[in-house]
Amino acid sequence: MSGVNYVTKESLEQMRTELTQLKTKGRAEIAKAISEAREKGDLKENAEYDAAKEAQGLHEAKIAVLENVIANARVVEADEIDTSKVSVLCKVTITNLGTKKTMTYQLVSEKEADLKLGKISVTSPIGKGLLGKKVGEEADVVAPNGTMKFKIDNITV
Repeated sequence: MSGVNYVTKESLEQMRTELTQLKTKGRAEIAKAISEAREKGDLKENAEYDAAKEAQGLHEAKIAVLENVIANARVVEADEIDTSKVSVLCKVTITNLGTKKTMTYQLVSEKEADLKLGKISVTSPIGKGLLGKKVGEEADVVAPNGTMKFKIDNITV
């Protein structure tokens, strides 16, 4: 994942805190697990050791991804957001013209996306379809289940 990640100041701080935790406590826990598994004998037939080493690799990969996201993060303040059209960090209220259901989503970076909190990624099909649209415009969203039409009702911060 390369490119710029637009985030709020709070999200950037959360990511930095998570990275610090992964590098300190997380690495220490994995090192302890590897050490304990190593003490159990022959490493060729030691499934516990293999699992600990695999966990270490996944952990280091997670650290690398998080470091990349932080390195490419750009903090956007609420007063900098242009609400004349849908953009990153905007909250947009839309109506599905097929079902007549109204929803409100905030468009965020991939790292911050959480549908339960109403935050969708700008790289998701709906996010891509809404970007750049203005209030009153219709957006055609190509999704795996077909094309959906949405009407932009409101854009806020």
